[in-house]
Amino acid sequence: MSSNTIDRRTTKSAIYKVEAGQIIPVTDQLATEEPLEIQIRYGALQHRQRKSIAVTMRTPGNDAELAVGFLFTEGIITHSSEVIDIQVSNDESNHVIIDIHPDISLNINQLNRHFYTTSSCGVCGKSSIEAIKTNITFDLVAAPLRLDIQPFHTLPDTLRQAQATFTQTGGIHAAGLFDIEGNLVLIREDVGRHNALDKVIGTAFQQQLLPLNQHIILVSGRASFELVQKSLMAGISIMAAVSAPSSLAVQLAEEYDMTLIGFLRNERFNVYSGVHRITSP
Repeated sequence: MSSNTIDRRTTKSAIYKVEAGQIIPVTDQLATEEPLEIQIRYGALQHRQRKSIAVTMRTPGNDAELAVGFLFTEGIITHSSEVIDIQVSNDESNHVIIDIHPDISLNINQLNRHFYTTSSCGVCGKSSIEAIKTNITFDLVAAPLRLDIQPFHTLPDTLRQAQATFTQTGGIHAAGLFDIEGNLVLIREDVGRHNALDKVIGTAFQQQLLPLNQHIILVSGRASFELVQKSLMAGISIMAAVSAPSSLAVQLAEEYDMTLIGFLRNERFNVYSGVHRITSP
């Protein structure tokens, strides 16, 4: 079967639909998955160095925000002032170059980890358990937040209605940032749940909105350790998922006093940690 790209987010493909005993040739829309190489340029002005940090499988779009969000949630950069320029390739070479301020000293050992991330498992190239941990700096306890049950019930439908690429393809994840009244502030889509979240956090990082301790993040699919960790890096107090969390995700959420919600759908949900932020009528 042949396919060709319509826009960078979706790909048109010739397929065969089988229904009612018939085999029918049709055209389908697929969520595009392409590699993105994230590079940084760093060091003193007279000795600038360029280094590849990660290759991630992602859906094209918001590549600058994805790259910045990745660098931030991995603890490589800590403030928007550390980024002096971002260059995104305009062709199919699929790379982003982030220029780091020359006064910033980077951990070279950290840069040598050579991440490879996939749309399904996230960062797969980390060499040890300790390497998957990042330096979480925002204190969630210092930002008290209590919310009623009712606003949570509206979040999945709001997110779903805003998923333009999902409507076309049926094969893409989303991360949505909501305020405490349940209003959608930001949404980003990607074939990788971790990429969608990095795009949201990267946008908030560039707009100097961190910490997001007065917001709720909702992710499609399950809540993994990596998604909880990225949310904690952004100071998010309440994370919700439409599916189940993993055991390690719950453990990390409990450690940092994050409210972690799973199976948020059909006007019900489970609270796995941080129930003190949820109130009933």
